[in-house]
Amino acid sequence: MTRRIKVTLLMALTVDGMIARGPQHFTDWTEREDKLFFKELSQKAGAVIMGSKTFDTIGKPLPRRKNIVLTRRDRRSDNQNLIFTADPPHAILNALENEGFDQVILAGGATINTLFAKDDLVDEIIITVSSQVFGTGISLFSAPVHMNLRLDDMQRLGQNSVLLTYRVNRSMTVKAYVEN
Repeated sequence: MTRRIKVTLLMALTVDGMIARGPQHFTDWTEREDKLFFKELSQKAGAVIMGSKTFDTIGKPLPRRKNIVLTRRDRRSDNQNLIFTADPPHAILNALENEGFDQVILAGGATINTLFAKDDLVDEIIITVSSQVFGTGISLFSAPVHMNLRLDDMQRLGQNSVLLTYRVNRSMTVKAYVEN
């Protein structure tokens, strides 16, 4: 079965490539425009996938979106828009497709981003590069991954940030990349 749901990895990065200083670091360091962009895009998609550390940092389900939280712990929710799961990425996407979703936002953290990237499930990466430098912290991915990207768009977002939109280019295989 061909996957039809579009997976957009949507993250804010510092200039030095960090998504956070540490596991409980709340994304309060981005500009207001970045937060509004995330809200708009994720509400349009209708579904957001994140890890349990990201969810715990946010502290509550994002309103007007289905929140899927990947966790290894036994967690339950009575809220129909908050799902805790240990299912693999393919199963989560299949379930969302069966519910009628055609897009989902992948909102991190690094471990969850890596799971989807390693399974070749990310179609688009939208990054807000924020005018911060942490020096050390959490990277976009928690392990080595390889994706060939094509820059589709770049624009200023707020006073000091840049929004970069990349498409994953599956026409150039890893083998071809290594040989060239």
